[in-house]
Amino acid sequence: MKNGKSDARKRATGARTTTSRTSGAKTAARKVAGRTASGPAKKTAAAAKKAPVARKPAVAAKQAAAAKKPAVAAKQAAAAKKPAVARKPVAAAKKAVAAAKSAVAKATRKPAARKAAKAKLQPTYDKATLRKIAAAKKKWEQNELARSLAKMPLRRPAYETDSGIPIPDVLTPADRAGEDYLRDIGFPGQFPYTRGPQPTMYRARHWTMRQFAGFGTPEDTNKRFKYLLSQGMTGLSTAFDMPALMGYDADHPMSRGEVGKEGVAVSSLADFEILYKDIPLDKVTTSMTINASAIYALACYVVTGEKMGVPPEKLGGTIQADILKEYIAQKEWIVPPRPAVRIVIDMIEWCSKHMPKWNPISISGYHIREAGATAVQEAAFTLADGFGYVEECIKRGMNVDDFAPRLSFFWDVHNDFFEEVAKFRAARRIWARRMKEKYGAKDPRSWMLRTHAQTAGVSLTAQQPYNNVVRVALQAFAAVCGGTQSLHTNSLDETYALPTEEAVTIALRTQQIIAHESGAERVVDPLGGSYYVEYLTDEMEKRIVEYLDRIDEMGGIIRAVEEGYPQKEIAESAFRHQKEVESGDRIIVGVNACISEGGDDIELLKIDDALAEQQIARLREVKARRDNAAVEAALAAVEQAARDGSNLMPPVLDAVRAYATLGEVCDVFRKVFGTYREAGRF
Repeated sequence: MKNGKSDARKRATGARTTTSRTSGAKTAARKVAGRTASGPAKKTAAAAKKAPVARKPAVAAKQAAAAKKPAVAAKQAAAAKKPAVARKPVAAAKKAVAAAKSAVAKATRKPAARKAAKAKLQPTYDKATLRKIAAAKKKWEQNELARSLAKMPLRRPAYETDSGIPIPDVLTPADRAGEDYLRDIGFPGQFPYTRGPQPTMYRARHWTMRQFAGFGTPEDTNKRFKYLLSQGMTGLSTAFDMPALMGYDADHPMSRGEVGKEGVAVSSLADFEILYKDIPLDKVTTSMTINASAIYALACYVVTGEKMGVPPEKLGGTIQADILKEYIAQKEWIVPPRPAVRIVIDMIEWCSKHMPKWNPISISGYHIREAGATAVQEAAFTLADGFGYVEECIKRGMNVDDFAPRLSFFWDVHNDFFEEVAKFRAARRIWARRMKEKYGAKDPRSWMLRTHAQTAGVSLTAQQPYNNVVRVALQAFAAVCGGTQSLHTNSLDETYALPTEEAVTIALRTQQIIAHESGAERVVDPLGGSYYVEYLTDEMEKRIVEYLDRIDEMGGIIRAVEEGYPQKEIAESAFRHQKEVESGDRIIVGVNACISEGGDDIELLKIDDALAEQQIARLREVKARRDNAAVEAALAAVEQAARDGSNLMPPVLDAVRAYATLGEVCDVFRKVFGTYREAGRF
């Protein structure tokens, strides 16, 4: 109301007569005269006092016309006194239908970014300066550069980034002729957030330091959580084993040989109670990397919190739940794409009402990049996934500003340092513009792309594994310079196995050294303004938008996934990369160059096969002591919701409270929605 009153006062002030404006001008002139000591200024002020202020012709004409038409004014006054006529119910209904249609249409209309582009450019550099610099650059190319190349040719005919973006000999302000600083770059914490989502970034608070942890039994992982927290980790990150990711219990035949091997084994609420035992869930944020069966994991976390006395609204953290990227890259799914997306939207809708501090999805480029995508493809397909979820939520009838502020992202950070920094910046700008201009978001929090990042697992090598410490440090520094909100650093031994305690400690110390010793945390967007980084940011944005437009033309990301378009693009990129490695065009130290004789023996974490029997025994115990009639009723309610389209979170929560297992809930989804097999494409 305060702002509304202020606006009303401004409108009232604007409606005052010319006489009041004249009075204001005289007052301003007196103030200027009082502040100014110089003679000419005093004369000017005096003249302002004496000279009558002429009324603006347009204002004077309006006043004259108003004076000649008292009858019109009287009619308007009489009309203002008449009571408002109530709208007819039919008209109101028509308006409601039109509003609903408009909301759906918003999700599919063409981007309004072009509209913004048509706005008058306010260039950062003036034309005369740009011409002067361009001429000087040409002279430099003809003289100094030409003489240098004559003596010592370049190592390769042309240079480009890992995504294939050409890298010029040198970049200058002349290459920034199209730059509008306030439109394209701006300030941190301000639209379009190119320089970061927060005004102070790490000057106020460091990024959240997460270390992916999860192996063996829930007891094993709980112990690792507590160790990492004691070493300065500031947020939990939970890895689940393959059976849990695929929707199977530990005692299922498909789980044999995989229980607890690449993440923690969980089959029921009892496992979650042990997993987070003695950890204050209202004080520590938790990330859970699980997708196809994410709704079950989220329900278990909520109920675990309830049992600790922590209500859903006080739980903070993120669940990955990005099922579209599973079909694109990671290939861990349960049901076909469309019903799988429906389950994700149910989670987003429920969390928007009950878990204001929780991110119900982490839209993930990480696995897309690990599958072989370039940085441009990673950003393009991930943003497309994000916009796809936004559109599905809008179709559900949700207000964009009710859910968009809690959407989060997850980037891979690879070795091409400057390109990775530019990726963060370009992605933020694209997200902000589309959310505001295409989807009509009004809350600035809906425009902000907030992200987790993880160093590139695919870049780690089994050969000379200690080199991985250097790779991880380089990648982590790029994430910090790019403006990540949280970060996981890989351990040197992760090409072989889950990390040992020593290896994960080195990985965590890498983040802490960057945070406390590098100086990067003292400045916001440290590479902003670099001609090269700004050039890469623009070039990445252009290429990403080209992919997004192509996906829009196909009918959206779900249709593109069903057609296998992103999968095909990634496969071709991965093939090109491998050819470059094998031909020697791409050097990987320790693999195809700088090779050492002998191997590096390192300690590895080994998971005891006996733990599978422990998990199966606990599962049997849970099934024996629970109320099986209550379980059957709860599963029937899940099935009913799956069939009638109502939100699945409430019945899944009830099923979890009754100790229905992960496999039992996922079997309901298989029964209702069917299973999925990807078609082969060549």
